[in-house]
Amino acid sequence: MTYRLRTLTLALFLGAASAASFASGTHTGGHEGSAIGKPGKAANVSRTIKIDMTDNMRFTSADIAVKQGETIRFVVQNSGKVKHEMVLGTARELKEHYEVMKKNPEMEHADENMISVAPGKSGEIIWQFTKSGKIDFACLQPGHYDAGMKGLVNVASDRTVTKKSSTPEHKH
Repeated sequence: MTYRLRTLTLALFLGAASAASFASGTHTGGHEGSAIGKPGKAANVSRTIKIDMTDNMRFTSADIAVKQGETIRFVVQNSGKVKHEMVLGTARELKEHYEVMKKNPEMEHADENMISVAPGKSGEIIWQFTKSGKIDFACLQPGHYDAGMKGLVNVASDRTVTKKSSTPEHKH
């Protein structure tokens, strides 16, 4: 598949996925304000989390805890001998994208919420988690998702921080 055809295929897929998501009311047409957050700025990174991808079809770490509002730099290393990727999304988005990937295995990714990494190489995703909840990630290379190459980011609410009362408590 030529580069132009891959780009066109990706553009068509993303357009269809965005239109479908927008029509269902679950996506605003971009990642700005979406359920999974938005692309982060390097200047706002609060910490770096290293992720290793291996040919046993696992992420290390696969269970990550962050705080709402936090901007994370994921440094994603491929320790395997085959191409792997990390894609952040909702469970539904990942499943839909995986079906497209099975039909177009050479599709290249260019969105800020995903990185494809060649064997022995590394890449990064900088992401701001704007909403609390659970955000999935997975490798969508054909066969990898089915083999269990998935993970979860648990985003703790910023409301978990409680303010102390300024008035002293009285015991009765």
